[in-house]
Amino acid sequence: MTDLVSFRPEIIREVQSGDAPVVAKTLSPAERIYRLGFVRKTAILAVLAVAWEIYGRWLGNPLPFPTFGQTVEAFVSNVASGVIPQRMLVSLQTLVIGYGIGIALAALLTTLAIGSRIGADLLETLTSMFNPLPAIALLPLALIWFGLGTGSIIFVLVHSVLWAIALNTHAGFRSVSNTLRMVGQNYGLRGLKLVRLILIPAAFPAILTGLKVGWAFAWRTLIAAELVFGVSSGSGGLGWFIYENRNQLETANVFAGLFTVILIGLFVENVVFANIERRTIRRWGMQH
Repeated sequence: MTDLVSFRPEIIREVQSGDAPVVAKTLSPAERIYRLGFVRKTAILAVLAVAWEIYGRWLGNPLPFPTFGQTVEAFVSNVASGVIPQRMLVSLQTLVIGYGIGIALAALLTTLAIGSRIGADLLETLTSMFNPLPAIALLPLALIWFGLGTGSIIFVLVHSVLWAIALNTHAGFRSVSNTLRMVGQNYGLRGLKLVRLILIPAAFPAILTGLKVGWAFAWRTLIAAELVFGVSSGSGGLGWFIYENRNQLETANVFAGLFTVILIGLFVENVVFANIERRTIRRWGMQH
């Protein structure tokens, strides 16, 4: 019997010294560089810039489509003259106000929704009514109610931000396990303390997704609104800068304005939100 067992492959384990498994493999310099996310993204942007330059030169007409070099030249010129920084500051100030009000209202609605059935019904009813409604469709009403200027833009920004953040936050709260809720309640947490110490950390991935979606909606709504009526007290934002240069057939400046919008979007997504994500949900082990 012993001889039979000795020949069974699941019993006999012969490990040769030369066949020992490799525990760690040293990465080459190219592999280490490839693992850096910003390097990969920079390479993608470089490829897009080269394609833009090639197509612009092949077209040979800067009026409908300037090259990447002409766009960068117009961008640097407008930055040096202070035009783009001034317009960018106007847009960002308006965006921060509308985004902040939208977050506050979303937090209020979500708190009511998790606190009572009536609050949940109220949030579901309002989101089903207003979330499908495009923010730009409210521009005529905003003009009547708030006049031509910043107030109208802030109104449509709040509409574009509110429902995305409220829906994602409420969905995140509902996905928190009952075990975590009971642990918090066993420690005597009730009401806002339970929300702040248990629900918000547990639902933060969904909340952060809502903040990112709300930011994207707000940013594109702001530029679209400024294209329509972006002048307030003699000055306008980036959308109005694009509109003005379109009327003057300064296509390179139009592309410079769009280029600025893209740069701000890349900065917010890859610096602001990426840092928040790294310091919270990735550090907590909630995302890889």
